[in-house]
Amino acid sequence: MENSIFISEVSSNHGRDLDRCFAFIDKSAEIGCDAVKFQLFKINKLFSPEILKKSAVHRAREAWELPVEFLPKLSDRCKEMDILFSCTPFYLEAVEELSPFVDFYKIASYELLWNPLLRACAETGKPIILSTGMAVMDEIKGAVSCLREAGCEDLTLLHCISGYPAPIVECNLAAIETIRSEFDCKTGWSDHSVSPAVIYRAVSRWDASVIEFHLDLDGNGKEYKSGHCWLPEEIKPVITDIHNGQIADGNGIKKPSKIELIEREKRADPEDGLRPLKHMR
Repeated sequence: MENSIFISEVSSNHGRDLDRCFAFIDKSAEIGCDAVKFQLFKINKLFSPEILKKSAVHRAREAWELPVEFLPKLSDRCKEMDILFSCTPFYLEAVEELSPFVDFYKIASYELLWNPLLRACAETGKPIILSTGMAVMDEIKGAVSCLREAGCEDLTLLHCISGYPAPIVECNLAAIETIRSEFDCKTGWSDHSVSPAVIYRAVSRWDASVIEFHLDLDGNGKEYKSGHCWLPEEIKPVITDIHNGQIADGNGIKKPSKIELIEREKRADPEDGLRPLKHMR
């Protein structure tokens, strides 16, 4: 099995601070991630006018918006750190704004039903990762059909529980295999559980090829208090353990390893049962 890909999700923990964004990229590379992901939204294109009029909480999220002018700088920093750059578009124009910079698109669970966004991402020809939180199979089928008909050739579907945090008992990791069997594509787990056991199980039992998780640097991010974000010191040993475990898989051919070659000569001789082999005595 190839190493699972780990994607750190910065979400809205960047605080519109470019240096903090850079710190997320640098830390993600340091702890072993393969990609870092941001979100590109504008609240007046994310929430309906009725909701914004009623809810001060939703209006306050304007302070969480990622400035579009950050994109080329974030892309360049990712290249410097040898880590992939991704971002979730939450409005149609965002797809084009991201296209020159992202290595792949990530589409959020909440946008799974929005075919115009799916088509816009697929038509770029870039790889797409789609989270499937809250969805039933027919809804996923509709999204996958839309993406593939629009030209998506590199698709990954992430099983996800859209709870913040997600209770371990509700994670239903076996659905990873259900999705893989139905759609014949790469599959993985988008984590909101903040449980090492869940991530270990997703990889070791259900062959999740992609793990996405929410990251905060220091507990000061806007979303950290919700309880679904990992800190670097919490997730780094999990990534290291999983990658080390996958290195141990080998190629499956049963033959002596390099370190065993000298030990072969120390085995009991088949004639008298004594060690080492007679030609070594």
